[in-house]
Amino acid sequence: MSSNKQFLQNLYEAFNKGEIETIISVMHPDVKWANGVSGGFVYGRDAVREYWTNQYKVIQVQLETLKFETDENNRNVVTVHQIVRDLQGNLLADATIQQIFTIENNLISLYEIGETETIQEMIQKTRTPNE
Repeated sequence: MSSNKQFLQNLYEAFNKGEIETIISVMHPDVKWANGVSGGFVYGRDAVREYWTNQYKVIQVQLETLKFETDENNRNVVTVHQIVRDLQGNLLADATIQQIFTIENNLISLYEIGETETIQEMIQKTRTPNE
């Protein structure tokens, strides 16, 4: 898993810098990518690019890798500390989650999120009823 660990660590570094094209370049053209904000999936590089471009307009997400594992299906499971802020820097969500990658021919073909709430659900829990 060491080569995939380095591959994924590089991916997280690019993500934290907002380097969307670097991230897109290591995806299969028909990638299936989990929509962590509202649920479901987006399909293909162009859809992932649009998804992240739109997200960067409203939120800032920082991910700190905590643990790299391989599951029984040979998927790469990364435990991360996820911090989500609005563009003014206000904390919206702070959680530890699992992100699951299927890598084929050195490209991400599938990205899934472990059992967790969507970012929208996390934000709703932190808001007061008057907001």
